[in-house]
Amino acid sequence: MSEVSFREALIVWIRIGLLSFGGPAGQIALMHRIIVDEKKWLDESRFLHALNYCMLLPGPEAQQLATYIGWLMHGVKGGVIAGLLFIIPGALAIFLLSWAYVTIGDLTLVEGVFFGLKAAVLAIVVQALIRIGKRALKGTLRPFLAVAGFLALFVFSVPFPIVVLTAGIAGYLVARRLGPDNTEANHSLVSTETVVRPGTRRAALTCLVLWALTVFGLLAALGYGHVYSQIAVFFSKMATVTFGGAYAVLSYVAQQGVENYQWLQPGEMLEGLGLAETTPGPLILVTQFVGFLAAYRDAAGESALLFASIGALLTTWVTFLPCFLWIFAGAPYVEKLRANQAISSALGAVTAVVVGVIANLALWFAISALFAEQYALTGFGVDMHLPYLASVDIPMLVLSAVAFVCAFKFRMGVIALVGTLAGLGASWMLFVG
Repeated sequence: MSEVSFREALIVWIRIGLLSFGGPAGQIALMHRIIVDEKKWLDESRFLHALNYCMLLPGPEAQQLATYIGWLMHGVKGGVIAGLLFIIPGALAIFLLSWAYVTIGDLTLVEGVFFGLKAAVLAIVVQALIRIGKRALKGTLRPFLAVAGFLALFVFSVPFPIVVLTAGIAGYLVARRLGPDNTEANHSLVSTETVVRPGTRRAALTCLVLWALTVFGLLAALGYGHVYSQIAVFFSKMATVTFGGAYAVLSYVAQQGVENYQWLQPGEMLEGLGLAETTPGPLILVTQFVGFLAAYRDAAGESALLFASIGALLTTWVTFLPCFLWIFAGAPYVEKLRANQAISSALGAVTAVVVGVIANLALWFAISALFAEQYALTGFGVDMHLPYLASVDIPMLVLSAVAFVCAFKFRMGVIALVGTLAGLGASWMLFVG
């Protein structure tokens, strides 16, 4: 692991926070490209070891990966800064767009500004999938697990925790029975030094206390019937069960927000998701939009926007505070497990499944971006969603082709690629769309 100054890391985390478009696949791809390929701060095995752990946690894995890497390089301070900078740009964008949504209503032009970014993200995700796949899928077991993981998720809709847990058990049992597969070039065993970061346990305890004080303090002061208490309880529960990323829980949030709490109107969750997909940061930031509308509609009069702003801030606080808790509580122990060959093999198997997960997310993102309509194919255990080919979005298809040419032929950097496609997308919306 390279020695990096905190100032240099701060600049890079700001850059990552501003460019983290495209959901978890795009964000993991971006961090891999900058931290492993460009800066060479971490080697491949260290990056994948951190990613494996984050994939096992509830919550947004990309944000937790940033927190883990920040902690790895600069301790608690580094973890807090990396995690916050990954959230703040997107949270600020969603906050401003939420204000515009309730005051202006029509955000077509705003969404058009980000139109081209989806095409850039598609290219970045495919690049990352190829890079990580080449390096992670060594030996005989891992390629099989990657394909099996992809099929389980995309074709059969097997719950994410089951896929990851099965892969980990398979890797562990194979390692215990046959020993480490030398053909895998298991680099996680090359350098197994662990890091000691003072204050990590205290940081985990602080996160836990702040979380408990927020939830139980609001319940004691306002009662469960108040919208702030309901937000705190609901999104705290969500933060503990969101295995598999945002997509795994958004339908549940939409159902509860519309039918149970009546915070949103039918269809508004999709509009919020559209805003979250076109802004940087974790896709789970769409919950901030939900919290904003919940508090806005519960309040009355001129203070509605103030109440809505507090609701949005509270939602983000209880959604992401547990993410820091999981990292600070578990990362030191996960680091120590790098020297355990059986556990490392189990996590290596998770790495293989992660390649399948990224492939599944990339295909899901491509279908959602390129096609306006989808249909469900079910029966005999199959539960997959395929696009209606006639609903292809021609402008997005053209922009995506341009993005792939820029990324693979001209080898544009992330900033140049994102900037070029954002400009093309905005031009299309202003002059044609």
